[in-house]
Amino acid sequence: MSHTDHQIMRRVLRREIVGTLGLLTDEQDFRAMRRYRTFAFDDHSAYLQQVEALLRIRAAHGNHTTLALFDPAEYAEFCAGTGLEPDAPASRARFTAEIAATGATVPYEGQNLADLVPSLVDAAVRQATWEYATQLLARLGPCATCGEDIGRAAFTRASDLLVRILDTAPTGDRHLVCSVSGTEETLMSVLHADRDTEGITQLDETEALEFTTVLALGIATSSPGGLVMRTSAPGTADRIYGWRVRHNGLEPLTAGEVFDAYCTDVESGDLISPESGVDYSVPPDLGDDERTPGHHH
Repeated sequence: MSHTDHQIMRRVLRREIVGTLGLLTDEQDFRAMRRYRTFAFDDHSAYLQQVEALLRIRAAHGNHTTLALFDPAEYAEFCAGTGLEPDAPASRARFTAEIAATGATVPYEGQNLADLVPSLVDAAVRQATWEYATQLLARLGPCATCGEDIGRAAFTRASDLLVRILDTAPTGDRHLVCSVSGTEETLMSVLHADRDTEGITQLDETEALEFTTVLALGIATSSPGGLVMRTSAPGTADRIYGWRVRHNGLEPLTAGEVFDAYCTDVESGDLISPESGVDYSVPPDLGDDERTPGHHH
């Protein structure tokens, strides 16, 4: 095989290598990395421009790149735990490979970095929410009376309720928000689910897992919380309805309660004008055991 053939083969193989770039999305994180002598950048804007240029070059050559959120504090912990020298490009690469495998990532598909960064931050927040909710569920342990794992039972219950919520919803785009307070911080999860004209629901499995976990935590701990659904379809008014999270289930909100929730500013308590063309309504019946308490843990 000639030298040229070898070069061509390497070029072909290079396209099959998937790369991950650990991105410093904000100025504060960028400044934290400047303490390392081997970190070559001194201006965050210039760094972001170079990242964007590199992403475009890789895409032009047919290389696939994903972006992960590079957290300097987590990086320092990683180096301390693994015995790696933090002031070394190889250590940064090892950490990036680690977060690519376990953390939130977003694929680069030609979009502007300014549009991609919020998506990446959002993905990281969602993952952190899911991990925190999962830990709290795991800590609940078994039921004192029946020995059943409380967290697992709540997750099964939340999964069943989510399926029924989606099955009873009108055709179109569905946007669900679940919030649970009573933990150290209020947890919120969002789920987008679209139902096509054939009645098939399209949703992101990761989003669905995160959403179900947060709902399960509310059900298991009887924490104050709610679940609101907004449905949109061409030619009809958007419909908004919801439930209160209760022990082992959901309790329907009245149309008035949903209206009040949407027309009150969360921070100030001031009234907000209702949206025109929106129907604030009572949720569909989810089935006979919608509010059945089950056995109490």
